[in-house]
Order: sequence, then structure tokens, then C-alpha cells
Amino acid sequence: MSQQSLADKVGVTRQTIFAIEKDKYSPSLEVAFKISNVFKTPLEDVFTYE
Repeated sequence: MSQQSLADKVGVTRQTIFAIEKDKYSPSLEVAFKISNVFKTPLEDVFTYE
């Protein structure tokens, strides 16, 4: 899935998805849940906190 496609499904910009992937930005809880829902994966499998 492209960054733009994911961004469109979640309601953010492609730049936001890029920043999340590069660990430059931590998404809100709402955006994190939306991303995990797109991939039908539990939140803790998509994001980790160290």
C-alpha cells in the first residue's frame, strides 16, 4: 500500500505517514487506531513504545 493510499484512508497527509514511518512523529491515538484498523492488525502489533 502506498503512503498516499494509507493517508487517504486514515485522513492525514502523505507527509504525516512518512514522518510516522521515519520515527519523526508520534501519531495521535485516534490516528494510530485508524492505521491499525486499515491493516486489520492489533494496535500493539503496529506500534511499540520503548
